[in-house]
Amino acid sequence: MNPSTPLAPASAAGRLEKTHLRLGFVALSDAAPLVAAKLLEFGHAHGLTLELQRQPSWAAVRDKLLSGDLDAAHTLYGLVYGVELGVGGPQTDMAVLMVLNRNGQAITLSNRLAAALAEHGTLPRALAALGRTPVFAHTFPTGTHAMWLYYWLAAQGVHPLREVDSVAIPPPQMVAALAEEKLDGFCVGEPWNTLAQTRELGTTNLYTSEIWPDHPEKVLACRRDFVRRYPNTARALVQTMLEACRWLDDAGHRREIADWLARPEFVGIGAETIAARLIENPQGERRLPMRFFDGGAVNYPRPSEGVWFLTQYQRWGMIDRGHDFAAIASAINQTALYREAAAGVGIAAPDERAAPVMLDGRVWDARDADAYAAYTTSFDIHA
Repeated sequence: MNPSTPLAPASAAGRLEKTHLRLGFVALSDAAPLVAAKLLEFGHAHGLTLELQRQPSWAAVRDKLLSGDLDAAHTLYGLVYGVELGVGGPQTDMAVLMVLNRNGQAITLSNRLAAALAEHGTLPRALAALGRTPVFAHTFPTGTHAMWLYYWLAAQGVHPLREVDSVAIPPPQMVAALAEEKLDGFCVGEPWNTLAQTRELGTTNLYTSEIWPDHPEKVLACRRDFVRRYPNTARALVQTMLEACRWLDDAGHRREIADWLARPEFVGIGAETIAARLIENPQGERRLPMRFFDGGAVNYPRPSEGVWFLTQYQRWGMIDRGHDFAAIASAINQTALYREAAAGVGIAAPDERAAPVMLDGRVWDARDADAYAAYTTSFDIHA
């Protein structure tokens, strides 16, 4: 259980303005970097003491970040953008320090809907067979899960705002809601999709890596004034989390973290359920593995990726046309701070990723964001 060789301390970059940090997280497998950083005390080499505080929902994470009860948090990429724009809570200038993971989410259907889909062949026909307005859950109105769910529905020819009811439910409550037949499906992070399937309450229909391969998911976020007031501390925190993400690349360490995440204070379900989609990618399975580091390729906070979320907010009427997407994303993503932190521990910032092909066959290229936004805003929901 010994961690890999510690990275160089951040103190060389300047005296830390704050050394005790309160970090929030929600009970999900992709909270693994925070749990590893705390249990292995990676922060000590960088002058930091970390205190983890589990939160019941993403709304609670948002509220405690905004009130100052949390210094930073493991949170949904889209939550940060929603708060920045004042559509996911009181407008507050926010910062993404780094990406914590890619992939690792899924869409689960109730047994009834999965059977209807198998019988009728298309999602619109399957939903019509239910005989009522279907109900789907995500985890936060501007969050990643809402955007993955909406994109999937639209790609199947179902308008997510007109033809279904959508509700926000905290991740740990998803399976219970499915068991009580309150939902026809949900989009959430692991291990809750796995738990629904192992309890035979639902079926994983789609992995979010099929919507956008290697998409950004959870990020390390804080208010932007935290970065201004405590720049050396913020840099040290990024270095600490990079060390934790690097440690998670080892397959044996993934098994250890599954055991740790199973503890009641973290996720609180069986380690085998957590490990099922955390450790390896079974032969022939469609999903891409949850990625935490990959030599640092995972972690760089690319503004171009944030622009995609802004196009979706415009698509679904959350924001008006006319926003400068690139300027908003550049203000949120702390690329200069990340580069300084990564360089200090010998990690290079990666090259820009190739434009991904999305689930509906549309190529997402941030260099042509206006055209992409115009396409999606037209509500032409077929490829």
